[in-house]
Amino acid sequence: MAPRRNGAQLQHDRQRAIYMLALRDGSVDVADLAERHGVTTETIRRDLSDMQTRQLLKRVHGGAIPVERMNHEPMIEARDVVNAEEKLRIATLAVGEIPERGSVIIDSGSTGRRLAEVFPVERDVHVVTNSLLTALTLSRRGLRDLTVLGGAVRTKRHAMVDDTTREELQPMSVDVLFMSCDGLSFPHGLTTPYREEHMIKRAMMERARKVVALVDASKFHNVQMFSFASFTDIDVLVTDTRADPDDVELLESHDMTVLRA
Repeated sequence: MAPRRNGAQLQHDRQRAIYMLALRDGSVDVADLAERHGVTTETIRRDLSDMQTRQLLKRVHGGAIPVERMNHEPMIEARDVVNAEEKLRIATLAVGEIPERGSVIIDSGSTGRRLAEVFPVERDVHVVTNSLLTALTLSRRGLRDLTVLGGAVRTKRHAMVDDTTREELQPMSVDVLFMSCDGLSFPHGLTTPYREEHMIKRAMMERARKVVALVDASKFHNVQMFSFASFTDIDVLVTDTRADPDDVELLESHDMTVLRA
């Protein structure tokens, strides 16, 4: 018999489904959501109000629209909801790329935060990150050696990506970099719409002996403005089982290892 889920878990699952539907369709309707989930319209309204408080949705007459449609750069909380299960599987598989001892960088992507949740904190590994949320997760889990890169905080991502951040990377040499992207384009490699993100990711790559990219399949064939890594820069790419086999074969032709979670 499958374990029963409590009310908080059911609410979390429902709100995640609501948010993903809002992203897909551009808006959601209270009555439609109530019918879809078999709950009252009052329950749905409470969900939408809660999600508005967390800046995921904005309430409008009869429903809601995603904040991401109103703002070019989504909040990290919004990014963390999308493809959450796939990101956790990717992070869990990526643990196999963490050395028993040594040093790693985890960048500020939402999949990196998932990696922090499953990171083997008992290992003798020094973690460097520019993500406040990743650092907080690792600290709470008891990681002994942790360095948080300084700089001005980009509040929507809770991350540091300015000149100070890059300068603090310069004297470092680490074993493995775990990084994510906003888009994977076969002509252009890994891409991001943010100039500062592009620059910090390049700086991280220059300091790492091995580069592991964490890319869920929804990012494939998505082209953003700034390219920061060609396929030849990547040693291992971890994605999920939704990735097209032809795409995987093409990636592997660039002498990288592709793992599917």
